[in-house]
Amino acid sequence: MRRVRRWAATGVLAALVCGLAACSDAATGPAAATAAADPPPVTAQAEAPQPARSGDGVTTSADVFGPECDRLPQGEAPGSPAATSAQPVAGAIAANPLLTTLAGAVDAVPGLADALDTQEGVTVFAPADPAFDALRTQLGDQRFETLLDSPNELDALLSSHVVPRRHTAADLVAAGRVTQLAGGTVRIGGTAAAPTPTDGAGAIATVLCGNIPTANATVFVIDKVLVPAG
Repeated sequence: MRRVRRWAATGVLAALVCGLAACSDAATGPAAATAAADPPPVTAQAEAPQPARSGDGVTTSADVFGPECDRLPQGEAPGSPAATSAQPVAGAIAANPLLTTLAGAVDAVPGLADALDTQEGVTVFAPADPAFDALRTQLGDQRFETLLDSPNELDALLSSHVVPRRHTAADLVAAGRVTQLAGGTVRIGGTAAAPTPTDGAGAIATVLCGNIPTANATVFVIDKVLVPAG
């Protein structure tokens, strides 16, 4: 069964980090990124989510919070928190109307959706569509399209948004920092009602809709694309 692979950022991603962090010299080599140990793959149907408890990272639709949550489908409609709670994370992302660009990026990396879906428990910081629009503006159209057309670079960038352990918002804030699948860290400030992830370049993100349940992940829709330290 497929497991989440080891990612390493090179080329466009290294240049992207320098560009967003205002580096004085262009990046010329691969960024050091070592994957955390892979959790074991899912081997059976996920159990029905239980109410959020400190430490287990599992949430329900009742735990969802944030200013953009009202843009999600409601009730049992496809893409609603109630519906995604039974879906593996890649399918839940694809059904979320706030995450169309992210869903396309995941599909553009061969095997990534399957790899994410076979994990027993992860946390995903999911950039909303306007976050990718802002990244396009920062990088320029040509550089942004080069990133989207480079599966290895895109894979490395997306891995900076995955934590190989499941967390609620309260867990994230209590931890203060979490390790990315690529080996870097995301610092967490704020409160359980308004956590603020900070990436390796020092950019602070706002949670637009958090504690979204899926069968194997807890998802936080954020307003920025996280980049590793440059």
